Amino acid sequence: MARSADWDPARYEGSHSFVWEYGADLVSLLNPQAGERILDVGCGTGHLAAQIAESGAEVLGIDSSPAMIAQARQNFPRLHFQLADVREFHAAEPFDAVFSNAALHWIPEADQAAAAISGAMCPGGRLVLEMGARGNIALISAALESNIHNYFPSVGEYASVLERQGLEVLNALIFDRPTELAGGERGLRDWLATFRPDNARPIEDVERELRPRLFRDGNWFADYRRLRVVARKPE
Repeated sequence: MARSADWDPARYEGSHSFVWEYGADLVSLLNPQAGERILDVGCGTGHLAAQIAESGAEVLGIDSSPAMIAQARQNFPRLHFQLADVREFHAAEPFDAVFSNAALHWIPEADQAAAAISGAMCPGGRLVLEMGARGNIALISAALESNIHNYFPSVGEYASVLERQGLEVLNALIFDRPTELAGGERGLRDWLATFRPDNARPIEDVERELRPRLFRDGNWFADYRRLRVVARKPE
């Protein structure tokens, strides 16, 4: 597997806080209810798990990064977080809902992850997720020399993944989300330090190539394209 991103909790909560801040309306789409058991896949430092828990739901956040789980436990000591790779996750009890924001595009074994998610859901349970879609960061990726390759599917491709694992797709859409990167002139460099730390091309060349398309009003913008899906497990 290609080298993954360099998960630094301080950077994630600082200059890259947009990752979880954009997930707030995804929590609204989930519409968590008091008493529900909800699994947050790829919980990061726990901010969206905490928002879900405000509804009165019982939340378990899982992440494969020890540093992110440690920060989540420090941020929200009353919530439950577990170091786990979703591909190998087995739920002791089924969940009423599974939630995931900006995590599943880091897992190329999409069927394996979807099988584990489906297995964790109770009959009638729902899945609400957002991830990178086909064409996500296409301009940035074309300008780099990196061995990190995300899984950015189309609607049809990912719907088929979920259907193969017994889930019914209720809604799926792709939309562009140009995302401002914090740090002004350093914004793209800081983004690369987290998400493409292995880039071998001189950063000056990358910035020169991308500036006409992705730099405006003193700030860099990532050419994000997102896939949002709502699915359910039939009863």
